[in-house]
Amino acid sequence: MSVTEETIKANVIYAQNFALGHLPMPPARKLAVVACMDARLMVDRVLGLETGDAHIIRNAGGLATDDALRSLIISHHLLGTQEFIIINHTDCGMLTFKDEDLRTKLQQQTGTATDTPAHFHAFSDVEENVRQQIEKVKGHPWIPRQIPVRGFIYDVGTGRLSEVHASHGQTG
Repeated sequence: MSVTEETIKANVIYAQNFALGHLPMPPARKLAVVACMDARLMVDRVLGLETGDAHIIRNAGGLATDDALRSLIISHHLLGTQEFIIINHTDCGMLTFKDEDLRTKLQQQTGTATDTPAHFHAFSDVEENVRQQIEKVKGHPWIPRQIPVRGFIYDVGTGRLSEVHASHGQTG
């Protein structure tokens, strides 16, 4: 049986006891989180969230991409979120390559060149990446200045979050 088939069987069991259909669309904690897609990072558990508490937007690297920004804008303006968190993590796969090298490798493996994705957004410093994502979110003209945007690095070895401040040299 494939992993997908296993998950579909698990859903049947989940749906039999489902009791969350009453939850409203806006997140109860008025929080939106942009986090890396890494399977070791379970955002709800790390932050003590329950179903319905927050919008969780995930992608490779926990980046404020156009799509993540689109989601944050909708989250705030249409669904009332009032705080944003960015979470990257230690031992991130985005540290292991350069965009150009991956593009070349994929072209060689597939024999095909393509324009999309235009960038993979690899980075070499997790802390600096978090700072850049904070600034990208804070700098968007449709995200109100009063929305707090905080960034963190999740340590995959300890489970702890360390805060990264937008200005250089300050971690908490």
